[in-house]
Amino acid sequence: MNIKLRRFLVYNRLPIAVVLLVLAFMQGFYRVGGGWWVAWIPILIAILMIVAHFMIGPMSLVQGYVESGDLEGAEKLLARVKFPNLLYKPVRSSYHMLQANLHSMTDDLDKAESSLRKSLDAGITEKGFEGTAYLQLGAIAQKKGKTKEAYENIRKAISLGLPDKDNEASAYLQLSSICMQRRDFKASKQYFAKAKACKATNVQVADQIKEMQKYIARMPG
Repeated sequence: MNIKLRRFLVYNRLPIAVVLLVLAFMQGFYRVGGGWWVAWIPILIAILMIVAHFMIGPMSLVQGYVESGDLEGAEKLLARVKFPNLLYKPVRSSYHMLQANLHSMTDDLDKAESSLRKSLDAGITEKGFEGTAYLQLGAIAQKKGKTKEAYENIRKAISLGLPDKDNEASAYLQLSSICMQRRDFKASKQYFAKAKACKATNVQVADQIKEMQKYIARMPG
């Protein structure tokens, strides 16, 4: 389907549904073009569009905006969801996860944390994404200075499983950093060794490992 037509249909589901219902009832009551025998078709389409509006919303379009780097466009689409609790559970989970990512980019840690917890409450079905949510909660807690909470969330993220080795390496690096702050050098070195073993390909994570290596080399024991 043409992307412009798709956007038009997603943005205008409710008005289109209303028009279809009006036409269907006129057809039925005035017995035009087959009357009620045919009128049920636009009624069914209208009902499906109304259900899609409230249970799916514009989420089918959001991913395209995120992938193209148009975060402002993605944010505007998310703002069109007026009743997020009516969204189908997996869709609701994705909605809150995307909100959390957008809040994280603006360093609004409280809103990011709240959105992540709502995403978890809705039930994350994608493999590895529940672990990613806890990894993000750990990073937020660490930024807030809540090292114990950060440590617990990151360990839970690893136990749940992460989508790739880059995320896994990042998780172990954060644990290594927390243990370093606690002066638990033995644990810090163990976590750092696990981070290196992941063989991260992400440039940012690889640079963090190189930087951490300098501190690990100076540790006693």
